Amino acid sequence: MTSPAPGALSPAAPTVKRLLQLSIPAIVIGVVSALLLFGIEWIADQLETAIWDAFPHAVGIDPDNGWFIFSILTLTGLAVGLCLWLVPGHGGRDSATTELIAPPLPLRVLPSLALVAVIGLAGGVSLGPENPIIAINTGLLVALVARLWKAIPTALVVMITAAATIGALFGTPVAAALVFTGVVGGIAGGGALWDKLFLPLVAAAAGSITTAMLGHTTFAIPLPAYDSVQPIDLLSAAIIASVAAALGIGAAAVFPRLHGAFRLLRHPVFYVTAGGVLLGILGAIGGPITLFKGLAQTGELAMNRADYTIGALVVIVLVKIVALTVAAAAGFRGGRIFPAVFIGTAVGVLANAVLPGIPVALAIGAGVLGMVLAIARDGWIALFIAAAVTGSFVILPVLCIAILPTWLIVSKAPEMIVHPEGEKPLAMPAPAPAP
Repeated sequence: MTSPAPGALSPAAPTVKRLLQLSIPAIVIGVVSALLLFGIEWIADQLETAIWDAFPHAVGIDPDNGWFIFSILTLTGLAVGLCLWLVPGHGGRDSATTELIAPPLPLRVLPSLALVAVIGLAGGVSLGPENPIIAINTGLLVALVARLWKAIPTALVVMITAAATIGALFGTPVAAALVFTGVVGGIAGGGALWDKLFLPLVAAAAGSITTAMLGHTTFAIPLPAYDSVQPIDLLSAAIIASVAAALGIGAAAVFPRLHGAFRLLRHPVFYVTAGGVLLGILGAIGGPITLFKGLAQTGELAMNRADYTIGALVVIVLVKIVALTVAAAAGFRGGRIFPAVFIGTAVGVLANAVLPGIPVALAIGAGVLGMVLAIARDGWIALFIAAAVTGSFVILPVLCIAILPTWLIVSKAPEMIVHPEGEKPLAMPAPAPAP
């Protein structure tokens, strides 16, 4: 998960007066980012309920039926393909070719991006909201701040908005702090690290508090307490994390080829619909647990793990990782972190089923750590999410050990991003200094 290039803050150490002045727009950005996230997810939830609950019950169809799942995902692909073809803005940039944080889009593109993101989320596509909502928030807030606070550089607005949205997505400013520590730590010039983190944290705190007040769902799963570390746990966690990371690397390796294969169909209606067909087949095989972004399904799988056989868990892991790769490659707009959390959880549940002696919280935490690390390429966010899912502070030192060999596996492996025609993926350029 590459972040903006260093330099978003002034080369000189920011003054207390300047930080206080910029805190007001940072708070506004945080609140607005959270409200936009809530609005898009609320609309997607309402549409999801209509598609997967109200409609099948009205016509007497079992929504878990394989043919129904196949039909809905195929139609979702067709609908997204038509939007990418006919709706002005064409859904913005292909999520497969951009980093999580990229240059802001023009306002005219944002409605189409919101439309295709909502259709994908509601239709059961295995992608999360993170890429589209960060792009939508940055596009809108760059335009808003340019009118209200013209002296604030665009790149600083993008950085603060990204922090606010990450805080809102994960329900805590800690996530944004971890993501941006490496970014602002590399900014040239004086000033303490916390001076440089101050504005992103203000925005992230405002965003996370707003989402908490709106009843945002968290990653935490009720699991048996992990309250003591055994020496064997270090080895178990390292092996599980490495296996999960290897699965993620495998998906990343085939990702560009699959993206190119879909584009041989040339027209978005054809290649996105083809992606929908494949997702429909996968969904019919894996069942409802393998659909959608995976947040609710993560808790469902972990809490009902005793209901799944080892064979069923293997199918769930394989179906979901293929579904994530297909959805991201076929032109659907969405992020890859949320599905990666589900896949990592499934790997952990599978490890616990194979070797019940491994504490389930440890197995799930290590699985999430390895998968998110391979998909997002950010050690801090991988550690944070793994610890957040388990809800255990005791597990954190074990995960810090497990991430070391896992990072050696991941660091030089292919990334899950497409470089069109050999070009570098779109990321934030080095910004001009703040006044």
